[in-house]
Amino acid sequence: MNIGVLGAGQLGRMLALAGYPLANRFTFLDTTGHPSAGIGEVMIDTDQRHLEEFLSKVDLVTYEFEHLPVALVQDIEEHKPVYPSSEAIRICQNRAEEKALFDRLGIPTPTYRVVEHADELEAAARELGCPVVAKSVTEGYDGKGQAVLRDPSEAHDAWRQIGHPRLVVEAFVDFVREVSIIAVRGRDGHVVFYPMAENVHVDGILRYSLAPMPDLDDSVQLLADEYIRTLLDELDYVGVLTLELFQTRDGKLLANEMAPRVHNSGHWSMDGAVTSQFENHLRAIQGLPLGDTHARMPTCMINVIGREGDPAEILTLEDAHLHRYDKSERVGRKLGHINLVAPTHAELLEKVRACARLLPEAPEPRFSFE
Repeated sequence: MNIGVLGAGQLGRMLALAGYPLANRFTFLDTTGHPSAGIGEVMIDTDQRHLEEFLSKVDLVTYEFEHLPVALVQDIEEHKPVYPSSEAIRICQNRAEEKALFDRLGIPTPTYRVVEHADELEAAARELGCPVVAKSVTEGYDGKGQAVLRDPSEAHDAWRQIGHPRLVVEAFVDFVREVSIIAVRGRDGHVVFYPMAENVHVDGILRYSLAPMPDLDDSVQLLADEYIRTLLDELDYVGVLTLELFQTRDGKLLANEMAPRVHNSGHWSMDGAVTSQFENHLRAIQGLPLGDTHARMPTCMINVIGREGDPAEILTLEDAHLHRYDKSERVGRKLGHINLVAPTHAELLEKVRACARLLPEAPEPRFSFE
């Protein structure tokens, strides 16, 4: 089967690597002019003149990046199956729509307001109580399009800094940790869930993901499973969906945002789970049985950001798996990731710290359960 992928970055690259053993072929449609997949057939289509040729080559279409024109995805749906659907991408790329969906389905979120003017931002900051986080309704990721207000008087500066006509303003959450749940839904509606991961962000960029968590109560995992299953069924979703959450001190989960695709916080599954998120996404969209999602052993993913370490040094660590994206070094750029696997969480943490010392400017890894 030839699978069409909208976008041609590292997520598409890893989809292809997971798909070749299944005898899949891949054609990527890049609308940015800067593809980095380095695998399969890449069609650069910055002027949207090659869509017909792309569609003639593929059997079905998926995507590795949700910031795509919804009209483009809807147009493709007229000709080929698209998984997940354009409705999923429409909601996920708009924070206001996403919050409204969470509210409608009874999935708790941080208290929020939607504002359309700097004065409204200031009023929301006073009402919710500072600090608050202001986020652009669309186009924000990896900390972009966001600002923290520590006083309502900062509203006008924050409005100018973000530079977006509509913002979501969220009350600050006193959380123990940031977590994510990844699930996969097949064409037949069958759903499987990965163990929840603890995610450590620095300056809005994910640096570490660890799964499974040693101190996670089964009831919390089941609650996250329930939330994401509700979303999957509501959207009649096919493929991998990720839901990022805050876990509060009393054990509650508050939804932050969702991503309609394979996700950075699920990269640990490539070496730490029986079936990776990438293979399971491909199984789902092709109507194949879904694979086992259990963790083989405690696993931690370390993102390689900006500058790479010495591969030879990294690979001297036992059960270390280096995944490089073949990208040039640049401040803030995701260049690859390392998956570390160990029999116990104590051994894993020792290995994570040893690996972090080999990566230029890697932050000190700190997890909530330590």
